[in-house]
Amino acid sequence: MIIEKKIKELGYELPEDSKPKAMYVPVKQLGNSLFIAGQVAFKDGKLMHPGKVGKDVTLEQAQDAARVCIINMLSAVKAYIGDLDKVKNVIKVQAFVSSAPGFDQQHIVINAASQLLYDVFGDVGRHARTAVGTSQLPMNASVEIEAIFEI
Repeated sequence: MIIEKKIKELGYELPEDSKPKAMYVPVKQLGNSLFIAGQVAFKDGKLMHPGKVGKDVTLEQAQDAARVCIINMLSAVKAYIGDLDKVKNVIKVQAFVSSAPGFDQQHIVINAASQLLYDVFGDVGRHARTAVGTSQLPMNASVEIEAIFEI
């Protein structure tokens, strides 16, 4: 439970895992790889910072949303494997930022997520990454993040 202790030391609490609201599973395993479905920034049942970054949502709010996405992702992984200490490597992060026309700092938004993964896992948290701007995300989310972990 070292990783969960680290999460608490960073000032975060893993939420209880929530059931998907559509036809998918939160985590799918193939060998030692976990494919984690896209997570949006729900906290206490409420979508945090909805809208387009650069118009409705500030850079700082979008970074906060990105961190909440990671916390929700870690909750989903914990629900699947039982212990986050089993994570051996964060392989890939793919992130989507609902962007207003002209907003070009998607990589800065997602750096907050990358930093949190590093802060939680150390070097194991370093990963390959894609940060994409998009015109719309489900439920008007400002950020959605999916990942591949090795266990």
